[in-house]
Amino acid sequence: MNGGSEIFYGGIPVFRGFARLMDPALYSPLPDDWSVGVADIVESTRAIAAQRYKAVNMAGAAVVASVTNALEGREFPFVFGGDGASFAVAPGDYDKAREALAATARWVRDDLDLAMRVALVPVKAIRAAGADVRVARFGPSANLSYAMFSGGGLAFADAAMKRGAFAIEPAPAGTEPDLSGLSCRFEVMPSMRGVILSVLVMPAKGGDQAAFRKVIEDIVAKVEKSPDAGRPVPPGGPPLRWPPQGIDYEAHATRRGGSLARQRVVVLGFTLWAYLLLRFGISVGKFVPKIYLRQVVENSDFRKYDDGLRMILDCTEDLAAELEQRLVDAAAQDAVRYGLYRQDAAMMTCFTPSVMRPDHVHFIDGARGGYAAAATALKASVQ
Repeated sequence: MNGGSEIFYGGIPVFRGFARLMDPALYSPLPDDWSVGVADIVESTRAIAAQRYKAVNMAGAAVVASVTNALEGREFPFVFGGDGASFAVAPGDYDKAREALAATARWVRDDLDLAMRVALVPVKAIRAAGADVRVARFGPSANLSYAMFSGGGLAFADAAMKRGAFAIEPAPAGTEPDLSGLSCRFEVMPSMRGVILSVLVMPAKGGDQAAFRKVIEDIVAKVEKSPDAGRPVPPGGPPLRWPPQGIDYEAHATRRGGSLARQRVVVLGFTLWAYLLLRFGISVGKFVPKIYLRQVVENSDFRKYDDGLRMILDCTEDLAAELEQRLVDAAAQDAVRYGLYRQDAAMMTCFTPSVMRPDHVHFIDGARGGYAAAATALKASVQ
């Protein structure tokens, strides 16, 4: 086992209270010999226009699943971005991460009919360009923590990838990543308060960092203190139905070179068993459905920071308008660039290596465009 991940990332204290996310003292610089992995879907806007939201999200979550499985489940910092993902790995994990990225890009192309860019960027190259990569660990619950990134390094790596630098080519045809634990069995989650708001706030180019920090703190405070906003996951867990909407994607993810039709039957059977356990609260051994669903809610990754603020909120239209006005004013003062996107529902993509452990991961995005649509709005606002 590589000790770098254990020593560095595992040694960063977990902070509670999302409102603290802009405190620089929470962030530790990545070691110089680490690398940053980035991935995104090419022309995700077109895929979303074709209503392929689940496919886009499945591709982004597949990056996290494949690298996690390649690293044999040990902790490493990552962030899900809707139509992609970013992460960091120690030098001893570089080759495994590279192979996982190449295999994932191939799987996304062959099984999801999407094009995914992937790259691994040395931290030294990021710092040589004047940016940095600093990481913190936010604990939304006692079950697990999610990485937060600051310093501009992820944004640099993403831009480098998009211009073709540090690119990793897809693996040869027929190569498949290990996507064990990746699923999207829950139904979409309609807004309970009025609107599902996708929020993306980035610093203005050349803008004042203190002004940017103040805007982020204001936005988070408005959300934290308001009874009109909250996580988009219902208190009792997401809606359940059988067969689930995402069954074909799960069959593609788990067939490992076998017959897709046969694997679809296998997934149908397994998801029926899981549906019955959850629907009727049937405990099996140490698996207690009520506890698992509570953890699903607590572990939902609906807000994060990776060189910018990302949130999927269930809020009232009045609060959405208030948040938008604050961002309009901040953008007019060149403090931020932002994108907002309104929709009527959110969706969840899950990475559950084991239902017997409490650290299963549940990525939240808007169900009609989400983060990718907010990013499109951001780009349009600065052109």
